[in-house]
Amino acid sequence: MIDLADLRSRPAAYEDAAKKKRIAVDVMAFLKLDDERKKFLLVVEEMRATKNRVSKDVPTMKGEAKAKAIAAMKDFSARLKVTEEQLADVEAEWTNMQLLLPSIPLPNVPVGKDDAENREVRKWGHPSTEPVLRNEGLGMTPPKVVKDHVTLGTELDIIDIPRGVKVAGSRSYFLKGDGARLELAVLLFTLDHLVRKGYTPFLPPLLANWDAMMGTSYFPGGEEQTYAVGVQHKRGEPIESDDAYLIGTSEVSVASYHKDEVLTEEELPKRYCGLSNCFRREAGTYGKDTHGLYRIHQFQKVEQVVLCANDPEVSAQMHKELLTNAEEVLQALKLPYRVVDVCTGDMGRGQVFKNDIETWMPSRNAYGETHSCSTFYDFQARRLNIKYTTKDGAKKFVHTLNNTCIASPRILIPILEMYQNEDGSVTVPEVLRPYMSGQTVIKRRTQSP
Repeated sequence: MIDLADLRSRPAAYEDAAKKKRIAVDVMAFLKLDDERKKFLLVVEEMRATKNRVSKDVPTMKGEAKAKAIAAMKDFSARLKVTEEQLADVEAEWTNMQLLLPSIPLPNVPVGKDDAENREVRKWGHPSTEPVLRNEGLGMTPPKVVKDHVTLGTELDIIDIPRGVKVAGSRSYFLKGDGARLELAVLLFTLDHLVRKGYTPFLPPLLANWDAMMGTSYFPGGEEQTYAVGVQHKRGEPIESDDAYLIGTSEVSVASYHKDEVLTEEELPKRYCGLSNCFRREAGTYGKDTHGLYRIHQFQKVEQVVLCANDPEVSAQMHKELLTNAEEVLQALKLPYRVVDVCTGDMGRGQVFKNDIETWMPSRNAYGETHSCSTFYDFQARRLNIKYTTKDGAKKFVHTLNNTCIASPRILIPILEMYQNEDGSVTVPEVLRPYMSGQTVIKRRTQSP
């Protein structure tokens, strides 16, 4: 949600933001509705004041004058009720339309229509279609023929996509055995990395209400990507809604943690990280990235969430910190990656600046998005009503930021493919071995269920 005073003072800037972000909203139509709402508010306030004044006078009246006053008041009250209903209709439309208005991207955001026009900032590591030989002391040799993660996972019996589809439909999977252990190792390593840096870990609710989804700006606009939870009739027809939605990221729950609260400046910044399952319908992606674990309905993430002072310089510092945390995880895993500035057409409604991290995936012969880091300024805080009291006693909305520090099983794609060996095994990245009881190599087990 944006600052309406700012919108009213420079509507052209918001028209430009909507155009660059490819968001269909008529800024001038909203301002016209905004004026209409103000007029209705003024009329209703004046009518209520008149009603209150006459109501106080009526008890002092007598006889015919009192009867006429009561009759006139009944008629006036009826007209007031109609006007209040008209105001309610205007305010409902005003609120709904307000939720569609975008924030203004920072000046350094590249202008573009989609992810093809994101701007590369830097690279780390050396991408190759062949894995880099690692941990030579283990006596492993790189493969002559590079296999993709699905082939590796199937042969090692650690990924089972056909049975996942059998149980839950398309874009579903099982991780089993060392595949499950590898994912948990990645998540726990990342969580510990953040805890050492002072981040408070959360295991948040996987269900969120409409207010939380709206507050973090996933609604309106993201409904088709979200699984709604409800009670269904035995014939399959929905008969009741629980106002509950499966989260697509723990950002929804963790960012909403302080909803309707007033913090103090001394408490900021709040550094949080949520470990959770995440769910996404992937509506509109039929035929896109259908192979393997890249685009799926259920996944796990460690998400960083920060609440900080309402200061662009502080936000910039926190954005850099979040991005660094994620890069440090990839560097510890020794996975080549690149960082891009996300262009306007690939940004969300509330983001003012965004970076993606794309990790090298040999089977795709390309970088694939694995992380996103977003700065919102006070866009989410206005929706969630999260404020803080400054040292001089003023109240301001906080700034919010978030970053995917790791997401699995997508991150397993480069791990498996970059760490594969000639004998079909996969070397466990060194930093993950303590989380797998010192195991150094994943091999196919002799017995399998």
